[in-house]
Amino acid sequence: MSQPEREKIPHGPELARATFAVEGPDLLVGGLPARQIVASVGSPAFIFDGGVMRRCYRALAAALGDFAAIHYSVKANPAEAVVRLFLEEGAGVEIASVGEYRVARRAGAAPGQILFAGPGKRVSELEEVIAGGIGEIHLESDEEIARVEAIAARAGRRVRCSLRINPVAAAQAGAMRMGGKPTAFGFCEEDIAEVLARVAQAGHIDLVGIHVYGGTQILDAAALLAQWRHAIGIASAMAGMLGRPLESIDLGGGLGIPYHAGESPLDLAAVADGMPALRAQLRADPLLAHARVIVEPGRFLAGPGGIYVGEVNSVKQVRGTRFVVTDGGMHHHLAASGNLGQVIKRDYPIVAPARMDETALHPATVVGPLCTPLDTLARDALLPELHAGDLVAVLQSGAYGATASPAGFLGHPAAAEVLVEHGRPID
Repeated sequence: MSQPEREKIPHGPELARATFAVEGPDLLVGGLPARQIVASVGSPAFIFDGGVMRRCYRALAAALGDFAAIHYSVKANPAEAVVRLFLEEGAGVEIASVGEYRVARRAGAAPGQILFAGPGKRVSELEEVIAGGIGEIHLESDEEIARVEAIAARAGRRVRCSLRINPVAAAQAGAMRMGGKPTAFGFCEEDIAEVLARVAQAGHIDLVGIHVYGGTQILDAAALLAQWRHAIGIASAMAGMLGRPLESIDLGGGLGIPYHAGESPLDLAAVADGMPALRAQLRADPLLAHARVIVEPGRFLAGPGGIYVGEVNSVKQVRGTRFVVTDGGMHHHLAASGNLGQVIKRDYPIVAPARMDETALHPATVVGPLCTPLDTLARDALLPELHAGDLVAVLQSGAYGATASPAGFLGHPAAAEVLVEHGRPID
């Protein structure tokens, strides 16, 4: 797809048709009408289309080729069926808690497929993953070095670890920067030599690699590739300090998806075009030539395949504004309300999933049932003339949904979550 064509990718009903199937008035998710699924599981509900998620994985895998392995970032959507789907596709997993570790193991991940990152790993978490087996632990503080060493020594085993590095500011990109400034994440790029000296004193840690995560929600392929080049440069410097090859180079995640009007999807063709230069960069350093490169996307894989569906409770006109009040809101989908990192609140794409054949659309503000004006899912959505009992669906909702939201606020019921594929729900 050319850049001009990419820039024309729309939102709302057109995006729904480009992502899912539509038959008459119905948006089909995983082969079933959304309204049929809601009738079965209740409203509100997150509904995930397994086929769309698989397409996202395969498109990224094709763009990366043999350059990098994909590890699904469980934090994006820890539903067990979703994790299992990406394992079936050939992914490993990246976790940030022992809870995610347990989900990954239940979903079928072998210990060696699991990477454990996060700035505040508790002793009990480290004890459990070391006892149960873990592919790598990404060390982020001096305390973690000491804790992993002590736990491994007590267990009489060696533990594979990588250093998470906070890169310099010039290497950053994305909507939320994870490095290049004072953060709780990892060790500073300029302090690597001192950290290596401290790790060298740990007799039960096998330092095998490096983890660099610069930013999230990156839609610019050139910025993403530049970030990866810088990370490989850090890996080369670190291998030189060690005087031996690295086995693992984790380039992090951060691959974005378009949520708002005017945004374009990440250009995977441009990413693919950048692979030869990155391969050459690795081959140029004998200490990196055989390293396993990893990327760990979450939202890019899971986000497009999900919708969040709520039922309309009431519709009213207030001083010239049409309000559509639903049973879903920020307590289930904080990100769609604009309260999960947005500085300027902008609408996610939203449709009426049982009235897709209607073309007469009118502006509406879609709100939830909570007693706060923050509970707004859309401020200027174009929707049919809705009534109580109709459905609305927020697109691009397969990532950072229920588990990233204040579900207990005001005591409303939890949202259902269901993965559907080939016309049937998947447990």
